[in-house]
Amino acid sequence: MPLSVGQCASNDMSARLYRSCGKRLLDLILSSAALLGLFPVLLAVGVVVRLRLGAPVWFVQARPGAGGRSFNLVKFRTMTSQCDALGVPLPDAERVTPVGRFLRSSSLDELPELWNVLVGDMSLVGPRPLLMQYLGRYTPEEARRHEVRPGVTGLAQVSGRNALSWKRKFELDVEYVDRSSLALDLDILARTVWQVVARRDINQPGHATAEEFMGHAS
Repeated sequence: MPLSVGQCASNDMSARLYRSCGKRLLDLILSSAALLGLFPVLLAVGVVVRLRLGAPVWFVQARPGAGGRSFNLVKFRTMTSQCDALGVPLPDAERVTPVGRFLRSSSLDELPELWNVLVGDMSLVGPRPLLMQYLGRYTPEEARRHEVRPGVTGLAQVSGRNALSWKRKFELDVEYVDRSSLALDLDILARTVWQVVARRDINQPGHATAEEFMGHAS
């Protein structure tokens, strides 16, 4: 049965209310609870990374957040610091260790991002934060992904993750910006659990993670 004008207006108002304050409240509640509940896991992973990969335990990198503003993304380190004779880091595929591959396939390396959610740099659900150098490569439509906080997971991640083309990922990111709601966020979080358990679409075929985005503007 089609929705009436009144029902559509009510749904739109609920979505706007959720985006303005409910989403941040959900982030605070769930991220703080997860950090407390998963503290033993975080500690254990940190010890393993320190013993197997050395210091530092954390991988910290500037990423664009809402409005393209820079913040420091925190993850567990999964690669060595090996360089060639000229001091240039070796390709990712040569620096990812067996421990690192396990952390990536299980998404355990992403757990510290809960801190980014707690302090407000990120949301639990939203477009994934990519690299700062990509900012100048987006089309105006693709750049709309920065109208919201980046997420630990998102619509693109539960729809194919790194098996998707860049173009399709950005289409899903913008779709999320337009459709974000409590119901959609809860659905994405539930699907993320299955994605992690199934360990699906972790890497792009032929790449250690995903190929570099070179831009669609042309």
